[in-house]
Amino acid sequence: MSLARLIHELGQRCVPVAVPPTLAKALGASLDELIGEPVGAAKKRGPAPKPQQHMERISQLPKPRQRMVMEMLELALAQQGRQ
Repeated sequence: MSLARLIHELGQRCVPVAVPPTLAKALGASLDELIGEPVGAAKKRGPAPKPQQHMERISQLPKPRQRMVMEMLELALAQQGRQ
């Protein structure tokens, strides 16, 4: 069996270094997406910011309580916007 046929059957191919970035750009994808790596999973560092933690807790409240909290938050933000 020739080396070229062996490489073809194994699915291995030498791709020039300049090709993957060009291909990713043409497809509108990141290099990570192109090679099948999970996107964003490795980027998470540390705990979530306080506002995000609060919003997650608020989402666990009963709907009437959520509305009350959102009204208070909207009022505070509106007052801040006027200053």
